[in-house]
Amino acid sequence: MKAFGLLAASMIMLTACSTATTPAAPAEPVAENQVTVADRMYSPKSLTISVGDTVTWVFADRGMAHNVVDDDNSFRSQLMETGQFTHTFDTAGTFTYHCTPHPDMTATIVVEP
Repeated sequence: MKAFGLLAASMIMLTACSTATTPAAPAEPVAENQVTVADRMYSPKSLTISVGDTVTWVFADRGMAHNVVDDDNSFRSQLMETGQFTHTFDTAGTFTYHCTPHPDMTATIVVEP
């Protein structure tokens, strides 16, 4: 009888300690013309937009600082761990950019007329 009491107490304890699993909420949709800066990369690596469009870079690399620097220095963000940087592209062309502290981080914005 004592063993049954211990088993019953264990079952109650396990039941009380268990938690229901709820499915994760769906990820927020990516905004139009948005580049995510995370995992030491820009995503997407290439983005095609139209003249006059604005691109928003969202910094989310768990405390690692990055920036966005056009290879021709036509635009440049500060080093950022979180937050956003935006730039409006007023001329057509191909704009390659990189991260100053991580030169292997590169990407391209293609601006069509």
